[in-house]
Amino acid sequence: MFDNLSERLERSFKILKGEGRITEINIAETVKDIRKALLEADVNYKTAKQFTDSVKAKALGQNVMTAVRPGQLMVKITHDELAALMGAEAVELNLKGNPAIILLSGLQGSGKTTFAAKLANFLQTKKGKKVMLVADDVYRPAAIEQLRVLGEQINAKVFTGETISNPVEKAKKAIAEARTYGYDVVIVDTAGRLAVDEQMMNEIAAIKDAIQPQETLFVVDAMTGQDAVNTAKAFNDRLDFDGVILTKLDGDARGGAALSIRSVVEKPIKFIGTGEKMEALDVFHPARMADRILGMGDVVSLVERAQEQYDEEEARRISKRIAQNRFDFNDFLGQLNQIKKMGSMKDLMGMIPGMDKALKGVEISDDAFKPVEAIIGSMTPEERANPALLNGSRKNRIAKGSGTSIVEVNRFLKQFEQTSKMMRKVQQMRRR
Repeated sequence: MFDNLSERLERSFKILKGEGRITEINIAETVKDIRKALLEADVNYKTAKQFTDSVKAKALGQNVMTAVRPGQLMVKITHDELAALMGAEAVELNLKGNPAIILLSGLQGSGKTTFAAKLANFLQTKKGKKVMLVADDVYRPAAIEQLRVLGEQINAKVFTGETISNPVEKAKKAIAEARTYGYDVVIVDTAGRLAVDEQMMNEIAAIKDAIQPQETLFVVDAMTGQDAVNTAKAFNDRLDFDGVILTKLDGDARGGAALSIRSVVEKPIKFIGTGEKMEALDVFHPARMADRILGMGDVVSLVERAQEQYDEEEARRISKRIAQNRFDFNDFLGQLNQIKKMGSMKDLMGMIPGMDKALKGVEISDDAFKPVEAIIGSMTPEERANPALLNGSRKNRIAKGSGTSIVEVNRFLKQFEQTSKMMRKVQQMRRR
């Protein structure tokens, strides 16, 4: 999402390249360019001005050490200011309550219902909570059905209450049921509108007054740019919400909402949505986002995702099979599935420092693994367990069965062989 902003900021820092020291003249030129980059990224004008004024003041107050070039120092100052602009620290949900109640608000199409299910999945799998979802949109039967289907996907209880036409009464009834059956968290998905209107605000305010939630969250589509900030302000003025959720951060928007919204409404961004999968939800870490904006990647988040999918027992089993030269296609497929669970390939690549620039213009599809999966899926159980069985006729049959060519099958087999050799070498080095 921040590709264009990252490129513009990099160009801004080049103004200081080769400069021996920071001066008021070269800083003024750099800061002017940074402000222009922020405005082009759809950052609120007032926010962009305050940000660049702060960067300039801090840069002029610095004495540049011999080992640190002016450009490097400017990157560091900009990084720290970006992190501060977005909230400095991650802010957790308040889950104290019996049950803890989370009320969702936002416009129609903001991704509110999908986020409700993602949050339920996050709380169930990462926090060990028993979660009830409440479909409190009494106007759109499709919204109720959508939440019911998503609830089935993540194995979460969904209170539909389709005979209850009053959203306040429905929310109260759901919470009473959740309390009776020992649910830890209740997530109330409310109705959205195409635009902010008085009826909508009165309704959501009435629900909040009636159920007294621990968390009132405003869900907004990050791709709506400055409109997202204006809508957030309107909702916050009426609801005094506790935090913001930015959805669709994997899209092609310019990213201004992520940078502006915190300073305008003075409420933390708590989560970001980065894809359609139920696992595509991340706690918002301002410093890590600043890393990504400045092209430094986000290795910490990448490692955390890997650790979430890491199974120690499975790792020991695979290590043993590699050491015995018994690593087969079943093992390979298992490792592939673990990588896929970590998120979209585009998002994962963006977390590796410098990879965004290296892969600029290259389309990274989540379907990239499908030909490999089809090839392995077209093998017999014996062939999967024993790669040495694959002769010419078997390869032809696999190519036809997988809808690929013999060239693609041979290419995959060569890659598999190289991967196996590399893994054995790593194992041998560890033993030394």
